[in-house]
Amino acid sequence: MTFNIQICVDCTDAHSQADWWAETLGWVPEPLDQALIDSLLADGTIGPDLLINHNGERRWRDGAAICRQSEVGSPERLRILFQPVPEPKTAKDRIHLDIHLNGADKDVMRAELEARGATFLYSAEQGPSSWYTMADPEGNEFCIA
Repeated sequence: MTFNIQICVDCTDAHSQADWWAETLGWVPEPLDQALIDSLLADGTIGPDLLINHNGERRWRDGAAICRQSEVGSPERLRILFQPVPEPKTAKDRIHLDIHLNGADKDVMRAELEARGATFLYSAEQGPSSWYTMADPEGNEFCIA
């Protein structure tokens, strides 16, 4: 038996992080079924305090997810969930994302990411491979290669 995974990222502002990462990866914020939300509100299953308005849409207050556009709605999709936590990041991540640029120029991508709020941490190489270690706007490490 194989299992699907979801990558969860602790953060301060889930919706801003989801937007940033969706743009970085060329993914999309997962759409919410607004009719379902209407139904849940109408029958009292949820209260309006669980929702926010983000970019003109009702979204869950305490989390946001992204996935590939082609996988929206698929139970087999790869998704990244951003969830708010009260404590700030205080140490190096023990797990991180590696972004393979598929031939795109690493220096150009670094500059684009820095212009959008990422921080360059250091460059590294091993054998024929080289990469840049970066941090997203909330300090979560990732690599581009």
